[in-house]
Amino acid sequence: MAVTNLTGIRDPKTYEELFCSPEITQEVQKQLISLIVVNILQSIIAFLGNTLILVALRKESVLHSPSKILFRCLATTDLCVGLISEPLIVVYWMSLVNERFDICRYAQVSIFVTGHLLCSVSLLTLTAIGVDRLIALLLGLRYRQVVTIKRTYSTVCAFWAVSFAGATMFFWKYEASLLYAAIGTIACLVILIVSYTKIFLTLRHHQSSVQNRFFHDKTNSTAPLNIARYKKAVYNALWLQLALVVCYLPYGIVVVVMTKTGLSSSLYIARQVALTLIMLNSSLNPVLYCLKIREVRQAVKITIRQLCCLGQNLSSSSSIIPLRVSAQ
Repeated sequence: MAVTNLTGIRDPKTYEELFCSPEITQEVQKQLISLIVVNILQSIIAFLGNTLILVALRKESVLHSPSKILFRCLATTDLCVGLISEPLIVVYWMSLVNERFDICRYAQVSIFVTGHLLCSVSLLTLTAIGVDRLIALLLGLRYRQVVTIKRTYSTVCAFWAVSFAGATMFFWKYEASLLYAAIGTIACLVILIVSYTKIFLTLRHHQSSVQNRFFHDKTNSTAPLNIARYKKAVYNALWLQLALVVCYLPYGIVVVVMTKTGLSSSLYIARQVALTLIMLNSSLNPVLYCLKIREVRQAVKITIRQLCCLGQNLSSSSSIIPLRVSAQ
């Protein structure tokens, strides 16, 4: 079993050659074929599921508009994963199986750049969702004045710009792109931990208070309902973030092990399985939207009914036309 040292990789060409090496990949052909089938299915599910979520979010009117923009951004990145990243991974694996190493190198670079871009935007968006929940708690009634649609769109555009800059660092220096990603990931995790710690401590502190100073209404008893709705929104966002951690953590562990021990065929296939798990997150998020957010679930049901009715109408129309022609 060949073992290749990963330390000191500075040139992108070295990176391309490393993961397109026949010495590393020739022993895992059967495993790659299995992963190809799995990722084709995941790609279809991610594309259809997130398309349905985007249509449903457009119809849903209960969610606050800035929050809806963040969920749309997350669904868009997941849609792009199913439409771009997963097909590129399939092309990469097929080039290895068919020993087309010229195609393999181009596919590998494309996977790194698009994956870095989309994963960074997803992580930044999930961090923004957590911070958004904290701001809603701290500002109360002033939240809608401070968190506006314009500011949210500007934040999302900044996420894409920063992520694109980090992804294109690959062409300059491979180590710099990894360092950039590591610093960004750690920063996002710290912000999320601080935000949710502050949220749960604040909620716990005010749990016994009916007139919560963040959500109070002195004229009626609507405060407990607002707090209950807020808690639900927090837990919904937390489920999405936990799903991302579960799907991304194995890849981080494999990369650390590879850096310490070098690349072997067994670690190579472990890396590919971890990549598949990352891609699974894009197929899993639409399911979590439907399970955890009632308004989205209802909008999805309405969209599916409309699509079914449209399909029935089209089929009935196509059956009526030949009858008219024959009658003439």
